[in-house]
Amino acid sequence: MITCFIRYHIDPTKKQQFEQYARNWGEAIPRCGADLIGYYAPHEGSSTLAYGVYNIESLAAYEAYRTRLANDPLGQENYRFAQQEKFLIRENRTFLKLASNLTSDK
Repeated sequence: MITCFIRYHIDPTKKQQFEQYARNWGEAIPRCGADLIGYYAPHEGSSTLAYGVYNIESLAAYEAYRTRLANDPLGQENYRFAQQEKFLIRENRTFLKLASNLTSDK
């Protein structure tokens, strides 16, 4: 299992648009095969950083998931919404694996 962390830099004047975007992914992402942990909008501190976090089985599963998401009607609508509203300035994806719960064979 790997976890995808998406770090967004958003336009702070368009936080509501980001929140709508997050709600849409809240429906589309699980339907397309990833285990959504959540989307996080700015609250205190930085007004431009937001995050999306989900688990997926592997990078191969991620590629299949991305294809399903690109073909999903709400996914397509959400991509268009982001382009139209221009609230995303930058996004970066990082894939990590959980290290703290690993058991060792002794």
